[in-house]
Amino acid sequence: MRINHNIAALNTHRQLGQANNAQQNSMEKLSSGLRINKAGDDAAGLAISEKMRGQIRGLDQASRNSQDSISMIQTAEGALNETHSILQRMRELAVQSGNDTNTSTDRGEIQKEMNQLTSEINRIGNTTEFNNQKLLNATAGEVTAGSTTTTPASASSTQTNGSSGNITITDASSFTGDTGTWTVATSDGSNFTIDKGDGSGAQALTVTAGSASVDGVDFDLPASPAASDEWSIDVTASETTTKGAFSSFSSQIGANENQTMSLEFSDMRASALGITGAAGDSGYTGKDTVTNGTNNTTNEAALDVSDATNAGNAVTKISEAIEQVSAERSKLGANQNRLEHTINNLGTSSENLTAAESRIRDVDMAKEMMNQTKSSILAQASQAMLAKANQQPQGVLQLLR
Repeated sequence: MRINHNIAALNTHRQLGQANNAQQNSMEKLSSGLRINKAGDDAAGLAISEKMRGQIRGLDQASRNSQDSISMIQTAEGALNETHSILQRMRELAVQSGNDTNTSTDRGEIQKEMNQLTSEINRIGNTTEFNNQKLLNATAGEVTAGSTTTTPASASSTQTNGSSGNITITDASSFTGDTGTWTVATSDGSNFTIDKGDGSGAQALTVTAGSASVDGVDFDLPASPAASDEWSIDVTASETTTKGAFSSFSSQIGANENQTMSLEFSDMRASALGITGAAGDSGYTGKDTVTNGTNNTTNEAALDVSDATNAGNAVTKISEAIEQVSAERSKLGANQNRLEHTINNLGTSSENLTAAESRIRDVDMAKEMMNQTKSSILAQASQAMLAKANQQPQGVLQLLR
């Protein structure tokens, strides 16, 4: 018998510590509902589940983004629905004016309503917005290719309608120490710039810009022009809609990079629809009668319905405008249907990933309750045995009596 070291008590104490630790871990898992509460519980499982959590949250946000995009589309489509109604009324008025039973006074009254309805189409196009962003009034100027433009140094010219042409920029000032910049904007809003650096020489410079479908690339070409200080620049634009013909928005519809969808809203104002023109042009009123819809300043001429011939032409132009709005609404409807399927797919992916993450990270409550009960019983038994083990050295006292 030994009294300096109670081996039985030491062993029982160690077992009691293990039982208490196991019981504590079980209580932590049961109280949190998680199998992994710290990296030590399952290092690999923690790393995998955290990546899954990031993907799940990204999918959920992408779903909300898609819902916002649908709301944007619905805003534009609702405005175009009213534009459709206005165009139908305008067509009705044009047909009415085509009847010679109407006097010139009658047609004058019809013209007044045509003017106001056209202004309202402009107002809808200029004011329709979502989250303070205009949807139906692309603001960039209309451009043409194949023309010749003479500009002073540092002026800009834009060519992006899908055809080829030559643009000559002539600077009348002295070429010595003179600099200039010329910028070409592509159809999607990106641009490249040609800079003329100062210098002198007898070598004229010809630059071929190439396809204007390049995204976000700047060309910086310092040059030494001839004494005439004249450049010839050949530009071929891509076959796309010109900048300013639509407003483009990118929607992040996935949880990862480059998972986006482009939403384009065409210019739906009267001029873009072909129902306004320059005052005095054939088929239009002799003076400006149409406003932008937000003030009383007239800046466009409406379709002329003052006689049967012009009224017939107006019917054709309005019918074409109706088809244009119909095409735009069909495009928006297709985008909305796609986004609805996108939302469904994102929801399914998020659900499946959540289930996978749950299998890794969540605790099986029934199984863990069983472990906790076992650890509790072992801890109580260890406490009882430790008490008995501590009593064993007292037997030595019986030998000393």
